[in-house]
Amino acid sequence: MAVALSSCTYLSSVLFSTVKSRYSLRQRQIRCNLTNSNSNRHKKQSKDESPTRGNVLEPQSTSSKPFPIQRKNKDLMFDSKDHQVEPSDLQDSAFLNAVVKVYCTHTAPDYSLPWQKQRQFTSTGSAFMIGDRKLLTNAHCVEHDTQVKVKKRGDDSKYVAKVLARGVDCDIALLSVESEEFWRDVEPLRFGRLPHLQDSVTVVGYPLGGDTISVTKGVVSRVEVTSYAHGSSDLLGIQIDAAINPGNSGGPAFNDQGECIGVAFQVFRSEEAENIGYVIPTTVVSHFLTDYEKNGRYTGFPCLGVLIQKLENPALRAWLKVQSNEGVLVRRVEPTSDANNVLKEGDVIVSFDDVRVGCEGTVPFRSNERIAFHFLISQKFAGDTAELGIIRAGSLMKAKVVLNSRVHLVPYHADEGQPSYLIIAGLVFTPLSEPLIEEECEDSIGLKLLARARYSLARFKGEQIVILSQVLANEVNIGYEDMSNQQVVKFNGTRIKNIHHLAHLIDSCEDRYLRFEFEDSYVAVLEREAIAAASSSILRDYGIPYERSSDLSKPYVDTLECDQPADQEFGDSPVSNFEIGPDGLLWA
Repeated sequence: MAVALSSCTYLSSVLFSTVKSRYSLRQRQIRCNLTNSNSNRHKKQSKDESPTRGNVLEPQSTSSKPFPIQRKNKDLMFDSKDHQVEPSDLQDSAFLNAVVKVYCTHTAPDYSLPWQKQRQFTSTGSAFMIGDRKLLTNAHCVEHDTQVKVKKRGDDSKYVAKVLARGVDCDIALLSVESEEFWRDVEPLRFGRLPHLQDSVTVVGYPLGGDTISVTKGVVSRVEVTSYAHGSSDLLGIQIDAAINPGNSGGPAFNDQGECIGVAFQVFRSEEAENIGYVIPTTVVSHFLTDYEKNGRYTGFPCLGVLIQKLENPALRAWLKVQSNEGVLVRRVEPTSDANNVLKEGDVIVSFDDVRVGCEGTVPFRSNERIAFHFLISQKFAGDTAELGIIRAGSLMKAKVVLNSRVHLVPYHADEGQPSYLIIAGLVFTPLSEPLIEEECEDSIGLKLLARARYSLARFKGEQIVILSQVLANEVNIGYEDMSNQQVVKFNGTRIKNIHHLAHLIDSCEDRYLRFEFEDSYVAVLEREAIAAASSSILRDYGIPYERSSDLSKPYVDTLECDQPADQEFGDSPVSNFEIGPDGLLWA
């Protein structure tokens, strides 16, 4: 089964799922090609795409799921029984029966034609039982699902499952199965604690190469903050040398006591390296489950919202009046973060909740280890408060910051459902997103719009880059039919905040002419009466059911506030929260 891999500029790894990830992460493209037994589209792609050299993150879909846990008083318990699982007993071990195979049918949106969906495809993966009649798997295994079924080991029946929560940033999904028979004579898995280096690890799942359960063994090679390919985020990860193959995604990894220590989810592909697989640790899984139980839905990991620079150079520290060999420089603050009310460019963060931050952006971790500063932030929940130690102009001060989920001007993942769109006289407007860029190909987007997508920050919550994706040719739009993928900036002189705002401006317009202003001062003007006369025929000719997505039919409420200049240019630093460039910059 062919899997197309794309080279990555910074860190490349491979997600193991047959699900195709359509999101282009800045300066690297990660494509998850699906194991699709009945998709002609996938067969065509495998012929056209040649093997990729270099380092890549590769999602492989025979999905796998996280480990079930035991709870007491709704709190996660780590059962650390000291019994050892001998290799001879592995075949009969009860915990293997908690690992199931996932069958998912996906129907992804068509971002270029947002009023319809793409052809459905199927994939398989792994999952496991965690108690309370719930299962864990990877989010990329059940992305854009229309049907999810699971099958137990040694069972010939498949059971319908429901996706309760999907954490894209941490690549975890929570499933439930209503059937009583499915839960008969099975026990959920027990979660173990974070492993140490060289601890033995066993990966269990349903990868390609057969239909029965598969077991591979290895050791823990590394524990550090890792780039999550599907989630475009940086969270704690466990690197192992046990084989992880397409279909292992969502499956558990066990220690010698038969406890689940994580969820298999991606591998690192490189001509210079071998046997590098990654497991989502139980600390991240526990955060996901606690978030879901606390809020009734998954809200995501928070961020500090600052771009920081390492302070390794002694002269730089002296110039900033930092006496000790510690701290990171605040180079940029996101306008939508609470840190924008507290921090300033040029501040030096020397502590986070009284934990000292080193000059390389690391903090103490366990014994004789250090880990990236991001780790402390990821232990918090959205809405939590953190106390920062700051050096400003040589003076030490304390400041409290509320941590919230990051606001992306151009989202890496669109919410489940259809993308927003608006058709006016054949002009198709839609918000810019990474899935759309991936689908359209970067060459057709244009360098200026691509740079804005890669480098700009949202100035206020709810802001979007609205583009004219294409023009459906008709007499009413003569002269505009060659326009495509251009940002619309103003409507009748009013700057556009998002696509819902654009729809509201058009609906409330009583002028004879509708004037759309695009980047580089390009203007398109349409007559309102001609639009009304041509709309129904355009929809009929192109087989489009509605002129707008359902979310734009709701009343528009303007709650957006913008304190930044409307014409603010994009910055000079990537907005990704995981990239670390040669200048030592990274997002916290």
